[in-house]
Amino acid sequence: MELKSETVEVEDTQKVILLEEEQPQHEEEEEEKQQQELQESFHVLAVDDSVIDRKLLEKLLKISSYQVTCVDSGDKALEFLGLIDKLDTPTDSTSSSSPPQSLQQEGSKVNLIMTDFCMPGMSGYDLLKRVKGSSWKDVPVVVMSSENVPSRISMCLEEGAEEFLLKPLQLSDLEKLQPHLLKSLNMNNQTCTEMEEELTKDNNESTDKNNYNDSNNYINNNNSFSKRKALSAEPPERRPKMKELAVV
Repeated sequence: MELKSETVEVEDTQKVILLEEEQPQHEEEEEEKQQQELQESFHVLAVDDSVIDRKLLEKLLKISSYQVTCVDSGDKALEFLGLIDKLDTPTDSTSSSSPPQSLQQEGSKVNLIMTDFCMPGMSGYDLLKRVKGSSWKDVPVVVMSSENVPSRISMCLEEGAEEFLLKPLQLSDLEKLQPHLLKSLNMNNQTCTEMEEELTKDNNESTDKNNYNDSNNYINNNNSFSKRKALSAEPPERRPKMKELAVV
């Protein structure tokens, strides 16, 4: 009988050990799932005039579960962000989103901008300055280049770039982007919260004002009614009664 009891205890101990081994694995799976869901909410705007580099960047970003929109020039990037009027040139075939007006109407948000440094027309450095001087100034900007020029790197970092990556990019390079994306997402959430608080405050002020006006109207109506009642409440004129005459 004692042997059976010991066997049961051993089986219970094995079950506890198995449960303890499964719990960390389950937690890791949950964390990976949450990380993937978080990355799927990130939207990256990729800017590069090279078709090959643009296709490679788009593939790497999609492998990392990021949403990506690709354009082939700084002007089209500004158009997408709504910083300039719509261009007459045809849009890039690799673009996965609609023009900036539709973007703003749908409430989409760009969480990160990745741009090549050397591009015809507007360079990546010029695009960086335009973005940092606009309403998109809080969006992280990453500059890419195939040339390792220290002065160029310093110039971009001083202007506000978060990173300067050398081409060709690899998946390990994208791991450096996660802190910047999280920072951008937190700032977006903070902005939305501030807007909701401001809207709630305005609604409360409007409600208080309406209640104040209703209260004043009620008081004025009561005062007017009291005055009318006071005027109409005057007693009728009393006439002295005539004494009865004695009959002689």
